[in-house]
Amino acid sequence: MPLDAAVLRAGCGGELHLADQLCRRELDRLKAALAGGAAVTVGCTQEAPLFTEVAEELGRSDGIVFANIRETAGWSRDGAAAGPKMAALLASAAELPPAVASVAMQSAGVALIYGRDEVAIEAGRRLAEHLDVTVLLTRPDGVAPPRATEFPVLRGTVTSAKGHLGAFEMRIDDYALPLPSSRQSLAFGPSRDGATSTCDLVIDLSGGVPLFPAHELRSGYLRADPRDPAAVARALFAASHLVGEFDKPRFVQMRENLCAHSRSRITGCTRCLDVCPTGAITPAGNHVAIDPYICAGCGSCAAVCPTGAAAYGLPPADAVVRRLRALVRTYREAGGRDALVLFHDSDHGAPLIEAMARFGEGLPAHVLPVLVNETSQIGPEALASLFAYGASGAALLLRGRPQHDPAPIRRVVDLANTALGALGYGADPVRVVETDDPDGLRALLESFPLGRPTDRPASFRVASEKRGLLELSFRELHLAAPNPVELVPLAAGAPFGGLLFDTESCTLCHACVGACPTNALSDDPDRPLLAFNESLCVQCGLCARTCPEDVITLQPQIDFAAWRDGRRIVKEEEPFCCITCAKPFGTRSAIEGVIAKLRDRHWMFSGPAGHDRTRVLQMCEDCRVEVVVAENLDPHARERPAPRTGADYFGKPPGWDGDTA
Repeated sequence: MPLDAAVLRAGCGGELHLADQLCRRELDRLKAALAGGAAVTVGCTQEAPLFTEVAEELGRSDGIVFANIRETAGWSRDGAAAGPKMAALLASAAELPPAVASVAMQSAGVALIYGRDEVAIEAGRRLAEHLDVTVLLTRPDGVAPPRATEFPVLRGTVTSAKGHLGAFEMRIDDYALPLPSSRQSLAFGPSRDGATSTCDLVIDLSGGVPLFPAHELRSGYLRADPRDPAAVARALFAASHLVGEFDKPRFVQMRENLCAHSRSRITGCTRCLDVCPTGAITPAGNHVAIDPYICAGCGSCAAVCPTGAAAYGLPPADAVVRRLRALVRTYREAGGRDALVLFHDSDHGAPLIEAMARFGEGLPAHVLPVLVNETSQIGPEALASLFAYGASGAALLLRGRPQHDPAPIRRVVDLANTALGALGYGADPVRVVETDDPDGLRALLESFPLGRPTDRPASFRVASEKRGLLELSFRELHLAAPNPVELVPLAAGAPFGGLLFDTESCTLCHACVGACPTNALSDDPDRPLLAFNESLCVQCGLCARTCPEDVITLQPQIDFAAWRDGRRIVKEEEPFCCITCAKPFGTRSAIEGVIAKLRDRHWMFSGPAGHDRTRVLQMCEDCRVEVVVAENLDPHARERPAPRTGADYFGKPPGWDGDTA
């Protein structure tokens, strides 16, 4: 592949060394570079194991990173023009993501094979030497009894299932033990419902409905069509290796104090609950809880979370944006134009790109591939930053038949396109690409409609907090916009927006302030007022649902002017001061309204005495108590009816004297 040293040096900076066989006769050059102590980026991933071994021998395992510039750039019909792309890929590879936490799962090899016929029993025979096997047959018909009972064969139908590798639990109805006298076909004894089975892994050969949502992503659950011997063999091979301790990445970090799910038993934000394909997210009081053992790492929850409570860790959002910054800026500085960033994963996208490079025309020179763990982890902050840095388009590559619902990522794309279109970046410069065909991918990328890149590319460095990064990226997108506007209307469910207040009906009770999880709504300890900071609002709806007067309406939008203004006063009233001690304790309109509603309408405040009693309503809580106690004010000071006794209902018994019964 052609290597343009001048372009690479201009784009990457630092020391540049070109090699033909760095992994063979020129390996000493790598050793010399590592021995120098500087950070080293190697433009080869094929021989990464060898280079890593050399670095470990020299004690420099943390000082080397790798970038694929062959399949993604050099091996292409446009390879001669791919110099700026190679420089960008090398620069972005140096932006290392932080380490990822993990959780441990232990499996003792207790396996449940769930089937319907001899296929399940034969699977049990093949696994019996490796696992502790139990076969459960659902509604078996004419199954020949085994010659010897090598493992339990039971009857039953799984009605509910939960758990993960090492900790499955299933409820089984129609549960029955086999009769040892079975002759031509397996016969079973009396059945019962509600049996429970626990196991470490499940091999589902029933051919029925999967036991779990997004079942391909459930650790320890292996499912195959019993009519497909090859699929059954693959499932059994995978099951035989699921014994021992396994580390699973903790894909999502949950910060409960940032969650806007609920307050005072009133439900607010449910975005993550709505998009989780595996059911790993459940309500847990004022926040949600994410089960790291069930979470499959799609990242949809983190992409739609407006506060950053759910933060993806493989890699984090700020690490992704740092890579995008290095990628787009280097590409532009090396002379590249019309950058189209292609987000892809390693299981589907990387093989597709490699097949295109080896057997087709490769990626176009202006297409910059970005490898992420899951394409669905890309949030609006990444897309906004990308165009602020100077990109012309973005494509998110998905399977032709996605493993989980692509609706969440489409909502993220729609949000980005709405903002980009309003700010002059072009119509729909972000697209979702769904294909399993390498040649089809090349054709789609060549005809991809690019947007209008900014003439004032941003250079901001990212914040580590998700909400701060989300706000910063859209602010910078506005500053770099070809056609900046102050107000961008958004669809419902967007993470930004304002609030419409019926200020005439608002009583400044501040219930909304107590419910707001982001402090977008606030009060003042010295004055009766309500203030709102629109840049902090995540449109969770808790304020509107909490408001007793129902005076708040959500308004999804990006109001950049309101963001610049910060805290705005929505309503302010004159305080009402205690007529005794002059302490402010409420608003004048509220106190005068209460007096107007009670005077001459309630017996306590009717007549001359009642009118005088209204002065108690004009006192603070301390003075009110003192007056009530000192003047012996009785709220029930009127003639009371005599108590009624049984004699009033059943008549007077003999000897009744009027005083005693």
